[in-house]
Amino acid sequence: MTISLFIYSLAGGGAERVVSYLLPYLKSKGHVVHLVLMNKTISYPLPNDVSVHYIEQSKSDESGILKLLKLPFLAYKYARLVKKLQLTHSFSLLSRPNYVNVLMKYFVKQPPRIIVSERNYASMQYGYGDMQSKANNLLVSWLYPKADFAIGNSEANVADLIDNYGVKKIRSHVIQNPIDIEKIEKLVTKENFFDSSFVNMITVGRLQAAKNQELLLKAFASTPENVRLYILGKGHLENHLKELTAHLKLEERVFFLGFDNNPYQYLKGADLFVFGSNHEGFPNVLLEAMCCGLPILTTNCKSGPSEIMQLQEPSETDLMKTPYGLLTPVGNVDVMAKGMAYFLNHPAYLQSCRQAVLERIKDFEKEGILKAYEEALLKQ
Repeated sequence: MTISLFIYSLAGGGAERVVSYLLPYLKSKGHVVHLVLMNKTISYPLPNDVSVHYIEQSKSDESGILKLLKLPFLAYKYARLVKKLQLTHSFSLLSRPNYVNVLMKYFVKQPPRIIVSERNYASMQYGYGDMQSKANNLLVSWLYPKADFAIGNSEANVADLIDNYGVKKIRSHVIQNPIDIEKIEKLVTKENFFDSSFVNMITVGRLQAAKNQELLLKAFASTPENVRLYILGKGHLENHLKELTAHLKLEERVFFLGFDNNPYQYLKGADLFVFGSNHEGFPNVLLEAMCCGLPILTTNCKSGPSEIMQLQEPSETDLMKTPYGLLTPVGNVDVMAKGMAYFLNHPAYLQSCRQAVLERIKDFEKEGILKAYEEALLKQ
């Protein structure tokens, strides 16, 4: 197999981390692997001998119209690269690379096997009603069914592609995200960072509307003075969230840490992982937190958290308890605050979750999942 792993960039994120795992794995199995990017940002280590190709060097703040207009041109450029590299398989992750990947087939007489990977619950990701969402919905509906194979990282987002976007079930597959347990176990806690006289909550994610850190801040405002919240991530809502923090008079208890490609040094020293997302594909940060022994408090967003935490009894109005932590209804500040209070008032439950998550995370060990990717990519 001569394959390209095609993604927008290798900035921090779950899909990007999957690519960083797949590159050395596929090479170790004797495949010829090329990395194709659309942006120069690389935050993860790469094998020394990997070939990196750029079909453009775009900026993250490009307008939606420009991104749309460029798609045929980028597909043509990618088609030329495909022919030059003599690819047998082209595997893309995330929406824009997926669009370019499928469009490429119209510029190649004998295209390689085209595999796309959707990492979000598409009908919610593109369900905001604005022009950009409408355009993405049309592109997903038109292009994804034309791929040879579609991979999702949760049962729910694959079902969404089948039910709402015309992807055939026989040409789709679920592969949950991998986690490098051995590597994470070797990493050490950031020394003297957390004050043990406080209960230290932490969240990780891009600072954008879908991740809804605003929900966490509003819920956190009801916690006692001996609790702190650490927010790890960058994004266009950073100033807004800092202004909200000031408005809620939380500057002394909420800390913005920016992006760090080693979040584990912080996760290992915290007491509770909190997550307020409106929708996901399969949130890798929950796996990373669990691997660090952290109990979880998360919204029961589509999709991923309920699968990861093996939720048995969903609720639209109240806390949902599992052996690994609590889930709350999406967007509900009061129940998120109730969840924070529950952990503070039930230390025995907090401790039992710490043990349970370390057992559950073994189901996501990377070797088995990377093998599943290889088998899916080779599947005819």
